[in-house]
Amino acid sequence: MTDQKPEDVRGLPRRRAVRPKKTAEQAAMVDEAALALARRIVDLAEDKKATDIVLLEIGGLTSLADYFVICSGSSERQLGAIADGIAEALRDEGVRPIGREGSASAHWMLLDFGAVFVHIMAPPEREFYQLERLWAEAPLLLRVE
Repeated sequence: MTDQKPEDVRGLPRRRAVRPKKTAEQAAMVDEAALALARRIVDLAEDKKATDIVLLEIGGLTSLADYFVICSGSSERQLGAIADGIAEALRDEGVRPIGREGSASAHWMLLDFGAVFVHIMAPPEREFYQLERLWAEAPLLLRVE
């Protein structure tokens, strides 16, 4: 028999570091920053003529993100312009997306900014996926039609 502990045998070191908990003030500052980012994204989508823009607060329902911005574009070109416009304007402000999924030719795009997800869809795809219905329990903060 060896003197190895069970976690050594599995090859997985025991976690010793504990993340410090955020104070209420720090959590409020993060929430304010995320909401400000979501509202900025709504403004940028509006600048690119996105339609039916919705801002949902999903933080209380999931740990995925704090906010969803959902909007529509009428053509592949417009879907791409909305996504590119949001990403480029925020990049100029020092905010880069963590990820980007989908494509204009697929008629849906997703921009992941960590605390904020941006869903950009053509109307038929938006009707099919019905994200607002899926997240119906989430508070609706803003709708721009």
